[in-house]
Amino acid sequence: MEPPPEQNRGPESCGAFPPPPPPSDTLAYIPIRFPAVNLPPSPTNTRETVMRTPVPHADKVEPLTLPHQFIAPSKRIRSPDHLAAFHSSPSFRNFLGFLVSLSESTKSRKLSDPCHLSPAVETLVSILQKLIDYVDQIPPAPQTARYGNVSYRVWHERMSGEAEAFMLMFLPPQLREAALEIVPYFTDGFGNASRIDYGTGHEANFAAWLYCLAKLGVVTEEDHQALVSRVFFKYMELMRKLQITYSLEPAGSHGVWGLDDYHFLPYIFGSSQLIDHKHMKPKSIHNDDILENFCNEYLYLSCVVFVKKVKKGLFAEHSPMLDDISGVPNWKKVNSGLLKMYKVEVMEKVPIMQHFLFGSIIKWPE
Repeated sequence: MEPPPEQNRGPESCGAFPPPPPPSDTLAYIPIRFPAVNLPPSPTNTRETVMRTPVPHADKVEPLTLPHQFIAPSKRIRSPDHLAAFHSSPSFRNFLGFLVSLSESTKSRKLSDPCHLSPAVETLVSILQKLIDYVDQIPPAPQTARYGNVSYRVWHERMSGEAEAFMLMFLPPQLREAALEIVPYFTDGFGNASRIDYGTGHEANFAAWLYCLAKLGVVTEEDHQALVSRVFFKYMELMRKLQITYSLEPAGSHGVWGLDDYHFLPYIFGSSQLIDHKHMKPKSIHNDDILENFCNEYLYLSCVVFVKKVKKGLFAEHSPMLDDISGVPNWKKVNSGLLKMYKVEVMEKVPIMQHFLFGSIIKWPE
């Protein structure tokens, strides 16, 4: 029996890496070995941009002055010029500073550590738990496709239909009109019902919803630790359940050179949790015992566990970015690097930020 055609190919066409050139007379290039992992080239330009980017700093969120005229938010970013205008605005600096503040609030703290739990935070957690319960009530439809279970649309419709009632559970009487503006951030934070996908743009809208609550004074700086360890942790529980149950397609995935097919922020918050840990270092993600015993206490480790669960093969092959980060000497450097990377890889990308919403709380620069 003849071997398949692909086995008859010459060395010139057998893979992504061409045969090495012969050594020159000046020995300017001497091939040592082929690359150990057959990966597409890494985005070198992006890496250099991240390295040159200053580390973002925390910024205090000042609540809106009442009375205030709320409006339905809309999408405004359609080009790099629009994105540049947003990046030079106070709204952008304050939003990014809010995310840094959330990261700093959980520095060197486990998820189970005591924190201030306001009634508003407890209500937010209960809302997300209801959405988790809805998943159990809406089973996935039979399907053969890899992604996109249509039952997700049923779940999304139910969530959207109750969104305004959810907002009124924590908005005081003088802020009830704010529901008009914050509901779209909330409903966009769980994925797209038409495409049945989810990515860092949806995650950014959920973070923007939390920022809006801070601008409204519903949550304060005292709540920041709980926003990460209780609210965002519950959000991650919901999103992982949605991703698995309804086979959500990754939106705008960077392939193997992305941190995660779906998320970015839990790596920022999770690396901050591990800063100055006595025993766990970035390389500890390769220790399965550590992952198993501590993934429920540290967001970063829980994300690595999820990635290892859903992706097959060698970790260095399917997650080279996380593998590279594991070689960084300490978590403080990991955290600062991820903050810079988030600014470059998420906040400075038109395909992601074109879905970001602007209203009277997060203002579009005029």
